[in-house]
Amino acid sequence: MTPFEQTVYHFLSHLYGPRASEVQRRLGQHIEHFRHVSTAPRVTEITAGEEGHAPTWSEKDQWIISYGDSIVADDAPPLAVLNEFLQRYLGERISGVHVLPFFPWSSDDGFSVIHYREVNPELGNWEHIRELASHYDVMADLVLNHVSRESLWFVDYLTGSLPGRDYFIEVEPETDVSQVIRPRSSPLLVPISTRRGTRHVWATFSEDQIDLNFENPDVLLEFVGILLFYLQQGVRIIRLDAVAFLWKRLGTSCIHLPETHTVVRLLRAIVDEISPGTLLITETNVPHAENISYFGLERLANGAPDEAHMVYQFALPPLLLHTLTRGEATTLQSWLASLPVLPKQCTYLNFTASHDGIGVRPLEGLLPDHERDALLELMHRFGGFVSMRSNPDGSDTPYEINITWFEAMRGTRRGPDPWQIARFLCSQAIMLTLQGIPALYIHTLTGTLNDVEGVERSGRLRSINRRRWQRDELALLLESPSTPTHDVFHALSRLLEQRRSEPCFHPHAAQRVLPTPPELLAIERGPLSDGRRLLALFNVTDTLLPLNKVGEALERALSHHAWRALDQQNAGEETALPPYAIRWMVTDA
Repeated sequence: MTPFEQTVYHFLSHLYGPRASEVQRRLGQHIEHFRHVSTAPRVTEITAGEEGHAPTWSEKDQWIISYGDSIVADDAPPLAVLNEFLQRYLGERISGVHVLPFFPWSSDDGFSVIHYREVNPELGNWEHIRELASHYDVMADLVLNHVSRESLWFVDYLTGSLPGRDYFIEVEPETDVSQVIRPRSSPLLVPISTRRGTRHVWATFSEDQIDLNFENPDVLLEFVGILLFYLQQGVRIIRLDAVAFLWKRLGTSCIHLPETHTVVRLLRAIVDEISPGTLLITETNVPHAENISYFGLERLANGAPDEAHMVYQFALPPLLLHTLTRGEATTLQSWLASLPVLPKQCTYLNFTASHDGIGVRPLEGLLPDHERDALLELMHRFGGFVSMRSNPDGSDTPYEINITWFEAMRGTRRGPDPWQIARFLCSQAIMLTLQGIPALYIHTLTGTLNDVEGVERSGRLRSINRRRWQRDELALLLESPSTPTHDVFHALSRLLEQRRSEPCFHPHAAQRVLPTPPELLAIERGPLSDGRRLLALFNVTDTLLPLNKVGEALERALSHHAWRALDQQNAGEETALPPYAIRWMVTDA
């Protein structure tokens, strides 16, 4: 066996025991087919390096998150409209785009997939995806935990036909499933009428999203084939949706099981072998320590980490909300200082908002319950909602905040104020400063307001942050200087332009949090090999902050180096930082 084959066999033996050899033979057929039909990948910033396939990402990597139809027009398919918008308004300021599920679906705005190998004809076709991929690195969702009950696989299950007959998890209704950790409050077991009578199947998320049974190797092989098909269409980044819940074993929490980690390691080994430069990113909206377990850092002693290339920085959004609405950065500073130093094979995906809500679970262990509850109450005052989840004891607790990020920045705990745009931009600049690759949700980029009508139409709280812009309406707002949409978009565009030109923002550049008073956040990036370093200062309050009261560590940093501002302003003449000020300064020594 080659080293790759030995690695694969090791993982398959953990998952399937004596069946590993047969599963490996069939998996090899998938891989050989891919090698036969695939063409050479296009050259991008994200390519394979020499050291353990370490990706050569850079400061130029900046991504957008969008639904395929977040921007629509009457004269073109939505995917073509999205491509046109990105090229016209952002161009090379971004390097990648996460197109949220663009497949035929039945619910959850795409995350209940009916057919994995088709593009929803209401959005466009595979040619539109390939065209987008010719300009940007495209991230696609591999929705592998569950499937729509309208899928052909589930029809097979209902009729007792292959292959889908054995793709799902049947559980007797009286089974004790109280230990199972879930992100929803709906029943876990859903009754289904089949040719064999009523059966109860596992459904972590909803009665329309039926969990797949990865103890059946046929399911794993299906998804390996689907992943390879996406790569053939030009997709470079694979998002493993809801992967934490993948493997089930009664009597356990059914989250983060060892087999789940093994599946991620297997997929990582496959893409590193046959498509170097492909990135795997895990979506696990859970407490911070659980989230970063998908790097596989505990195996560093045996070599390079071998799980996800990237994980979402899920603790960042709620901590930023807490920081900027409370006017103090102590908790955020402590958390940032606690982050482990990552090897070159992995990094974080930093974001403030996405198509989902702002997760509350990542605050566990970081913020006291009374502080969390005060934040939730404030978001209610700003027009948001809170989704709940069920606990093993039958109680419900907050799971996520549903609100647009722009509306979440409406004020502080004292209520709304005139600093919304400044506070909003400060939040984005902090996110753009941190070690990792940043991703901006389309509705953050456009400063979108809460879509309450969307919630009323759909009956889903998450619709508050999933508005569909009419292209011409959005264009008018972007070109009208008197609108918040114009001011937010163009300010963020300037920040993206500055960031992509600054090597200290490279994902591998060291990060250090300087001790400062609670009103100030100070982050140093670098030094680089040539001595260059960057200092980022953020006033997280609505009051003027004198620079002679910033703490000894920062005073030394400011006085020992000749700093110059990235925006060409003379930072040396400032004596105080205005409310929510953003300062990016660099020095060559």
